[in-house]
Parts: sequence; C-alpha cells; structure tokens
Amino acid sequence: MAEPLVIVGKGMAATRLVEELGQRALGRHAIAVIGEEPRLAYNRVLLSPLLAGEITESEIELKPAAWWQARGVSTFYGRGVAAIDRAAKTVTLVDGATLPYGQLVLATGSKPVRPHLPGIDLPGMMTFRDMADVRTLREAAHHGARIVVIGGGLLGIEAAYGLSRSGARVTLLHLVDRLMERQLDAEGAALLAEAVALRGIDLKLGAATRAFIGRDHVEAVELQDGTVLPADIVVIAIGVRPNTALAETAGLSIDRGILVDDAMTTSDPAIFAIGECAQHDGSVYGLVEPAYEQARVLARRLAGEPASYRGSLLATNLKVSGIGVFSAGAFEAHEGAQTIVLRDRATGLYRKFVIRDGRLIGCVLVGDTQGALFYLRLIRSGQDISAIRSELPFGEPYCLAEAA
Repeated sequence: MAEPLVIVGKGMAATRLVEELGQRALGRHAIAVIGEEPRLAYNRVLLSPLLAGEITESEIELKPAAWWQARGVSTFYGRGVAAIDRAAKTVTLVDGATLPYGQLVLATGSKPVRPHLPGIDLPGMMTFRDMADVRTLREAAHHGARIVVIGGGLLGIEAAYGLSRSGARVTLLHLVDRLMERQLDAEGAALLAEAVALRGIDLKLGAATRAFIGRDHVEAVELQDGTVLPADIVVIAIGVRPNTALAETAGLSIDRGILVDDAMTTSDPAIFAIGECAQHDGSVYGLVEPAYEQARVLARRLAGEPASYRGSLLATNLKVSGIGVFSAGAFEAHEGAQTIVLRDRATGLYRKFVIRDGRLIGCVLVGDTQGALFYLRLIRSGQDISAIRSELPFGEPYCLAEAA
C-alpha cells in the first residue's frame, strides 16, 4: 500500500519534488499537495513579465491539471493548513478536514518583509509576491497610477519594470547607493541603473523612507531627508523571510528558517522542509535553483536512494527590457584574487571575472549574459582555467577553441 505523503505548499519547490518523485518512485507514495492560493501552481519568476503584459496567466502555470491527475496527486487548493499533529501524524486544514501522513514535507515558502514604519498598514500599501498582487497592480498601472516601489534588489527592479511597462508612473527607491548590492559591484550596478532610468523609471538611490502618509489610503512617501513623493500605491519589495509559522507551532526547530540536515530532514524524522522556508547549514536561500536542488535530494531520499544536500552556489539572472544581468559567486576580488574586465560603455556591455589560484570563483555580466551557464559550470566545478584565461571574457566557443 502506498505511503501517504503530504506536501504543504504548492509552489515551485513542491512541484519539482512531485516531478522528481514521478521519475524515481512513481506509485510509492499517495501524494497530497496543499496550497492556500486557489489555482494551479505557477512560476513566480515570471510575475514581472506577466505584470508587464508580455505573457499571459496561462503561460506561467508550471503544470496543467492533467499532469497532476496523471500522477495520482490529490490537490487541495485554496485550503491552508491550520495545524500539524506530530503525535497522530495528521495535518488539519483551515476548513476542519484532516489528512494523515506517513511523511510530511513543508514547502511553505516565504513572506514579504514589511518595515515597521508609520502608515505601513494604510490601504494601498502592497507587496509583489503572488497572482493577486499582479492583478491589483496591473489594474492600477493601466490607469496611470503613481506607484512608488521600495527596494532596489531583484524583486523591486522586476516590480518597477513590470509596472512601468503597464503604464504606471514609477519611482524606485533604494536605501543604499547602488542597485542589487548583494550581486553586483559598483560598475555593474551603475550600468543597470542607467538601463532602469532609460525605461522611464525614476530611480532614487540612498533614499531612506521615514513614513507613509495618508488618511484612508496611502497618498505619499516621506523620506528621511524630508522629500515627499506622491503615491497612489506603494509596493514594498525589500526582501522576504521564511514562512515558519506552521513549523513553529508544531514544535519543530526554528532559527531564521526551518532547520534541516543534509537529507532535508527537520528535527522530526518524519517531516522534511525544502525551498525558501528551509535553513540548511546556516543558509536560507530565496532563489529557485537551490529549491530545485533540495527537491532533487529529497526525492532521491524518499525513493530510497542515497543523496545529500551540500548547499548551493548562488546565481542571479535578471532581464530588464532586454538588458541582461547575471551574477554568480564572488563578485569582488578579496584575499589575493585577480580580476579580468571587459567593458564597452557605448553598448552598455560589462563583463567581470574574479579568479583565485587559477580558478574562476565569480563573475558579473551586464548587457549581454551569453555564456552565463558556461561560467556557472566553471565556478561550480572549480577546474583550472589557466589555459583559457585570456579567452574567458569572450565566451565558451573561444575558450573551447583555445583548449583544443
């Protein structure tokens, strides 16, 4: 008889786990997937082009309904989990229904960070996290709303771009002096800032927010320097934090995220966690690729195969109206590292490679991200690149020719 496997969360990590299990252990588990949003799982990475009107809602669905049915998966959409009873091995849904489990996977994702500032609870204060957010923002943008986006990281830039493309008058605020400071050096960030500004987005760096102004609805954003920016809507995009509430009430070990070991097992051997809600070896990953790697490891474990998760190398891809940005590994040269830089300001091209002991340890590509996966493989493999060092900025074909 198939063992009941309950997955709480129906996002990208959960979908990849079901896909991997279907390839490795089809029929071994009776799988139930529970998700709060009342629709099929979708690709959150594509919310920005959806907001911009470049793709449709159907195009961001991860798998059609028939795919889930073909794998015998029971789906409970629009029905969150209220509690986990670890002793009885059951989960109780918000509507009172109870599901038994032999093994339980938490893929509860993350929640947007909201600053504790005056006016934060005013109507019109939004985040950019799900389909409901996109629908609301798209409607406002189509009417030419004045929208202030707070946060110049990956999520904030994507929100600002999508809103601008939809017709909104957008101002993007960022606390520090450069965009995506966790992924880009100063020169790469400056090129990105130029690309953002050229697309009609009013960018303000070093902008600290003091308060949100309004009575029955947000009307403006006040900065620490006294500047007041009119706003019909404010989008908070300053980061996310793991959604650990359910795990915490169940008594699982929590730090910033749900603590897991190399097998993605929590402090309860029958419960696992993957994706943005999980914390492994001190790290919490807010990106898709680590979630997929974790799902792959857990699927192998659930299929009875040996597998261990050893952490992920972070890589970031972004495209703002044709302007590509890629960052992986160390983007600053420290502790004896060297750099190779290729730049063409006229075309907005910038390529930086950080090398230590004959190995590529990081790179930044702005303007043209061709070869990004090749560079990522070199970083991950740790292979000696001395023989192709001079050809490195020009991409894989030149490097292969030199190696031959």
